[in-house]
This record gives sequence, C-alpha cells and structure tokens, in this order.
Amino acid sequence: MTVKAQLAPTEKPIPCIARQPILTPEENVIGYELFLRESQLQNRARSDPEQEAAATIDMLNLLGLGILCDGRLAFINCTHNMLLSDYLALLPPSNVVVELQENIPTDEKVILKCKALKQAGYSIALDHFMPGDRREALIPYARFIKIDITQVPGAECALVSQRYANENCRMVARKVETREQFLQAAKHGFTRFQGYFFRQPENLQTRQIPANQATYVRLLSAVSKPEIDFAEIEELVKHEPSLCYRLLRYLNSPLLGLSAPVTSVRNALSLLGEHESVRWIRMATTSVMGQEKTSDLVLASLVRARFCELIGARVKHGDADLFFMGMLSLIDSVLSLPIGMVINNLSIDDELKRQLLGARTGKKTSLSPIYDLMLAQEGGDWVRVAHLGKQMNLSLAFVAETSNTAMRWAHEVTGGARAEQPH
Repeated sequence: MTVKAQLAPTEKPIPCIARQPILTPEENVIGYELFLRESQLQNRARSDPEQEAAATIDMLNLLGLGILCDGRLAFINCTHNMLLSDYLALLPPSNVVVELQENIPTDEKVILKCKALKQAGYSIALDHFMPGDRREALIPYARFIKIDITQVPGAECALVSQRYANENCRMVARKVETREQFLQAAKHGFTRFQGYFFRQPENLQTRQIPANQATYVRLLSAVSKPEIDFAEIEELVKHEPSLCYRLLRYLNSPLLGLSAPVTSVRNALSLLGEHESVRWIRMATTSVMGQEKTSDLVLASLVRARFCELIGARVKHGDADLFFMGMLSLIDSVLSLPIGMVINNLSIDDELKRQLLGARTGKKTSLSPIYDLMLAQEGGDWVRVAHLGKQMNLSLAFVAETSNTAMRWAHEVTGGARAEQPH
C-alpha cells in the first residue's frame, strides 16, 4: 500500500508524548514505553483505524525515536489494525519493540505478521500477559513478556517466568513503583523492570553530605548566591577534573564556532558570561553527580528544568528560578540524600525551597501549579495536564510543544549518542 499523510497540513496535531523507562537489574535504561495522544483532532484520528495508525507513526516521526527514547528501544503500543497495516515499516526495526495488547487475536494473519516482523528485525512484546494467556501461540516470536505485578500474584509470576523466560525472551515487570516491588519482582524471575522505583532515594538515614558529593553541592551553592564570585567557582571547577573537562569540551565544540581554542577555566567562564556559566555549571554538576545512577535521572532532570523554564515565560512565578526548580526536583534521588539536606546548603529563593520540600510532603505553594503540570506531563496524565493548563491559561498544544522542545534540548545537551546498553 502507499503510505501518505492522512491529515491536512493545517490540521496537523501536536503530539502529547510521555515515556516510562524500562531498566535492567543494574538499573541501566534499555528503553522507554511511549504513551501518545494528540493535542487536537484526537477523536477524528481514533474514529478510523487506518488514520489511527498513520497518526501514531506521524507522531513518532515528528520528534524522532532517537530523541524520544534517548537512543534506546522504543516500546510502542500496537493495535490490531496497526499491526496488520504497513505503517510499521516506516519505523527503524532495530529501535522498535511492537507491544501487542491482550485483545489482539492469535489468528493466522496475526501469527504470520509477527513472524514477518521478527524476520525483519523488529522486536515483539506481549503486554498485560496473564497465566493461561490466549496469546501463547505468539510466544515464539516474543522478545519480551510484560506482566502487571499489581494484577498477578508473585507465585503466578514466578511460574510464568519459569516456563517462558530465557536469553531470547525477557520477563518485564510493569508498575514497579517501589524498591520493595523491584526486589520482589527480581525474586520472581523478572529481569527487566518498568516504573519509577529508581527515583526513590536510597539511604536517606545519612546525616551529612558524603565527601565525594560535597564539592558538587558547594558548587551548586556558589552559583545560587545573589552575588556570583567567579574566583570561588573557578577554584571549585579546577579541582573537579570531570567538570573541567566537560566545560572545555563544551566550549571547544564546533557548534559554538569560537575562533581560538579555550585552554583555561577562567577563560571559559569569561567567554560564557555570568548567566550562561551559572546555567552550564548547574547542568554539568547535576550530570556528574548522577553519573553512577541510571541515565534517566539526569535526563529527566534536564527535561524538567527546560520545561519549567519555558512554561515560566508564560506564567507569573515571582523571583523563583524555574529552570533550577526542575533541575533540583530529582536531586534527592541523584544524591541519595534527603531533599532538605541538599537545599538547605543552597542559597535559593524561599518560595522555591518551600516548593521542593512541599512536593515531598503534599504542601502546596504558589509554584505548585507549574510543578504539578511538569509531573502530569511527564506521567502522561493528559486530563490533569489539560486541567492545570486551563488554570494557567496554557493550551494543551502549547504544553505538548513545550515538552517536546524540552526533550529535544535535553537530548542535545547530553550529547545524543549513547553507549551500548543491554536489551
């Protein structure tokens, strides 16, 4: 069949996209499940099966899977009609996992299509798998079997794992939101884990900042003061080789087009200027602090920071630095320290401090609508996104485009190219 656009250019919707990471036992991200919705015309797109498939592919190609999934696998929900169409051929097979839902029949057409997809290099996941699942005939073609651990008892999960799991077919535990669930799922034979359990800070009993992180916290504090002391910043950066290297590499990038190479920290800070130096140091410091954590923590921090900054251009927020708010929103997980211990060492706006603490206790502040919108967009809670957006006079299309822009920016900032990860 000939694949062509189904929507007129003037009606092209802006995609609302959320993603949820899937990790190994070592907490390396292997891919993201994508949750898609159009900001407009969604009813029209969903009324016609072929148009639904075209709209989904258009949405994925608009941003690019490399940006959406940070160079890792893209787990894409696939309807029966989309599976049997030719639209999947528009997506790169090595980067795509086709997720088949529980209502997809296992007739001859579906079996032949799964066989063809596997031969073409696509991966297949059987989502919402249950004991005695009628999709058992598709097991030979499946690379992943996904089970909702909140719906299937642990003992039954273990039996499914014993029966089907091998090097060619990985068991994925869905809705893993706590570390206790993560550990239990691992005991039951799961080797891949989907959810936000890794964002729960560990070892929060500590009463002081570890020596290996203290310099980074001091650096964040130095660039948060009302009066910036660049001599102090220079000394701190010079004593952290990884930060120094990142700064010089950034400034010597061909993208900046500087006429002469930058060879010193002082020269680098001078060329950047105060605003960009502060911005860069915050990003780079967070990145270095999180280098031993799962990559999604740093990436999500950057996306959140840019998203809040862009939203701030349209919403009143006082003197609070919204970029910093997004950046610090996961700092307790990055450092494995209580959020209070971290921000009490920083010279930041009082309202921003109250918001970061209130996000853990449920207390609301004047910044809560922006913070809550950030979380709702990230989690794909489109009803809440629309509600909060309306409160702040922001259209769903604007919020969606802002999120997409933030993801593109974060991908560029982190370099785009990713090290090979286990699948």
